[in-house]
Amino acid sequence: MFSSIMRWIGIAGLMSVSVVPAFAAGDCPTLLRHDFTSLQDGKPMPLCQYAGKVILVVNTASYCGFTSQYDGLEKLYARLKDKGLVVLGFPSNDFGEQEPGSEKEIAEFCRMTYGVEFPMVGKTVVKGKNANPFYVKLAAMSDSRPKWNFHKYLINHDGTKVVAYTSFTKPDDKDLLKQIDEFLAKKEGA
Repeated sequence: MFSSIMRWIGIAGLMSVSVVPAFAAGDCPTLLRHDFTSLQDGKPMPLCQYAGKVILVVNTASYCGFTSQYDGLEKLYARLKDKGLVVLGFPSNDFGEQEPGSEKEIAEFCRMTYGVEFPMVGKTVVKGKNANPFYVKLAAMSDSRPKWNFHKYLINHDGTKVVAYTSFTKPDDKDLLKQIDEFLAKKEGA
């Protein structure tokens, strides 16, 4: 009897070990296996939570000639988030020191000035030898490094293709929107 109970406990223990998180490492593209901290709430922000989504990554700054793109980015996110698009903001002080504020100041500026609700990570480095590893991979996969604030990377749903867009590409640019639509259509067909 005792051995039967122990065997049952052992099987039950094995069953509990097989419980997997919402996204298993095997389901997360290598490109997205990076963790950041959310700018908005300071909580952990594993990029794997966006696996299966089309992602528009943008390095942002509050005091830049391109800062008004926040408005278009938020509109794009609001319009397409239910179809599988995520806009991810990466505040950076790398270009012209145009993001000098604290994370709290950046979050408040984005929310109060542009109503930003799309996810943003804490302030980070996106260029040079200290660039965060995610940006290093984006640059390598697209053969394009950010040259200024509001440089954009569009990642397909399975993280195998990255298309780069310059700071001059606005969120409503027809070529960007066409590529987003193509990536979303392939996501639906996957």
